[in-house]
Formats: sequence, C-alpha cells, structure tokens
Amino acid sequence: MHKKTSIEVGKYLVSPIIKTQDDGSFAAAVSIRSGSGMASHDRVMRFTRRFLSQRAAVRYATAEGLAWIKAVH
Repeated sequence: MHKKTSIEVGKYLVSPIIKTQDDGSFAAAVSIRSGSGMASHDRVMRFTRRFLSQRAAVRYATAEGLAWIKAVH
C-alpha cells in the first residue's frame, strides 16, 4: 500500500509517503516540493522509525516536513 496526502504550505507542497512493510508496520517518508517545471526542487526525507498505524506514520512524516519548512524560514 502506498498513500499520499499532500498539504500546500506557501510555496511548498508537503507529501507524506507511507508504505506497508512485510511485518504489517508502516514506513514513512516525506516529499517537500517547491517551484514548478524545470525550476522545481523535490527534497525527500526517509525515516528509519516504523509505525503501528498508517495514521501515525502520516502524522509523523507531515510534522517532519513542516518542521523542515519552519527551520529554513
């Protein structure tokens, strides 16, 4: 299973990426995209922590993406 739920924050698009693991846990990553076309930039952060629920993984990835945006501004 692969789920994306994107949130626009100013010039950024934060997209948590969640994948179900073989053991039933969930892995989380987040894509932070800015710009468009040839001038677009996409940063992807992958996390080693595993989650018991998909919802917890989405919350964590989203929070990390938002924290990154806050840190660069």
